[in-house]
Amino acid sequence: MSAFESSAVKAKLPKISIIGYGAGDAANNLAFTTATMFLLIYYTDVAGIAAASAGTLFLVLRIFDAFADVAVGRLVDRVNTKRWGKFRPFILFGSLPLLLLSVATSHVPQIGQSGMLLYAYITYALLNVAYSLVNIPYGSLAAAMTQNPSERAKLATARTIGAIIVGGALGIFVSPLMGAKDGLQSVFTTVTVSFVFIGMALYLFTAFSTKERVYRKIPHVTMRQSFATLKGNKPLVLLCLSSLLFLTGMISMSTAQIYLMRDVFHALYLVPILSLGQMVLVFVLAPFVPLIVRKLGKRTAYVIGSFLGAFGMLAAGVAPNGIMAFVGLFVGMIGVMFVSMLMWAIEADTVEYGEWKTGVRTEGITYALFSFTRKTGQAFGGAVAAYAIGIGGYVAGAPALSVQASWGIRAAAALVPAVFVIAAALVMIAYPLSDKVHARLVAEIEQRRQEEEAATAGIPEGEASVVVAGEGVSMETVGADTEAEDVSLSTAAFAAGKARPRVLGRKKK
Repeated sequence: MSAFESSAVKAKLPKISIIGYGAGDAANNLAFTTATMFLLIYYTDVAGIAAASAGTLFLVLRIFDAFADVAVGRLVDRVNTKRWGKFRPFILFGSLPLLLLSVATSHVPQIGQSGMLLYAYITYALLNVAYSLVNIPYGSLAAAMTQNPSERAKLATARTIGAIIVGGALGIFVSPLMGAKDGLQSVFTTVTVSFVFIGMALYLFTAFSTKERVYRKIPHVTMRQSFATLKGNKPLVLLCLSSLLFLTGMISMSTAQIYLMRDVFHALYLVPILSLGQMVLVFVLAPFVPLIVRKLGKRTAYVIGSFLGAFGMLAAGVAPNGIMAFVGLFVGMIGVMFVSMLMWAIEADTVEYGEWKTGVRTEGITYALFSFTRKTGQAFGGAVAAYAIGIGGYVAGAPALSVQASWGIRAAAALVPAVFVIAAALVMIAYPLSDKVHARLVAEIEQRRQEEEAATAGIPEGEASVVVAGEGVSMETVGADTEAEDVSLSTAAFAAGKARPRVLGRKKK
């Protein structure tokens, strides 16, 4: 095994790389979370676009963006540069257009309903495509930085911290400004323009502090190879389905919670406190995430976090006052935040499953499919929030909120999201790729590579050896007849094209 491959499996990542990776998602969320939290308010309260029309816009363009993700994933798999690798060029050169489009999206000219809608569709579509061109390479980068489960948990935690810091800052400093009756356009101008400079600094930090360490036999992957790795990848399919349901609930909640606190409970002042609590909480939880992963495994922790989040959402949805709604949202936030940390690490594990099954490593298309379902969930979540608010009869600037409009907002911000999050947890119970099984997959992949190198060097097949660190797995003098409890694959037969992986969890008779 080369030193490059061994370090990818065993070595700890430098702290600067972990911090730099987290900075990338902070930059991503200067565009993404700003749109998620405030764009519906901008469209309805500033531009004057009807809530139902905005809901249709979110649904159509986010589904379009989900399909665009697949095309971007293929593009990423085809690109490989000697200086910057596969992923960092997109971060370096795609970040500035993304941030400038965020400015353009929140500056809709007053040119009539049809003209404003057309402008909103064009700018939001371009924003989503630009976001895909940066975010898919960024998300794929984690699987290329390390194969160590604990280190991947650190990367997932770091990106969640980056996202939460931005989301918390938006809640603390920007959300209170949404209660102003006049001058909201200047608020959006100041915020989005300043984010161009902050975002560029963060993206550059990410690009220059991270490095791809995982060995890749085929640097340029064909379309046939890309889709072959997706075919039969049951862990990825189940993760994507669970992610779609989870994101639908999460985005609906985050989109409508300002309406809940501002219009139903007249307690907009609690939103900055909620955001501050979220920021504090993520730093309290972050050190324990790798420990929880080692003790419970990512799958079990994901399910527990989902049920906790749904419980908090239901409590907020039926709360009699603003304080109780605040408590419910805070509890729900704990579960949602914890699952969000785990989701990225779980996705990276499915890359190894595809490589183990086909012999080809395709981070780009794997992350693109994952992102596809997330974007679809975001589309459904934004549409659910907008439609529920519109069906309830919400009217911007109305002197009083009707009972029907109040329950429409409650449904959008809490009740419907809870149902989707519970469904996501139920799907994840069937997820087959435990941390123990994943470690054995990585061991077999490394053994296969070593035997190929040994064959090239003229070493007899059974005399190659490898020691793989991770989850207590150690495999030495592994030959063609080696078999693990959950995973077995004759590396020699696989290389000859005469073997296929068995179903996870079954022992060979």
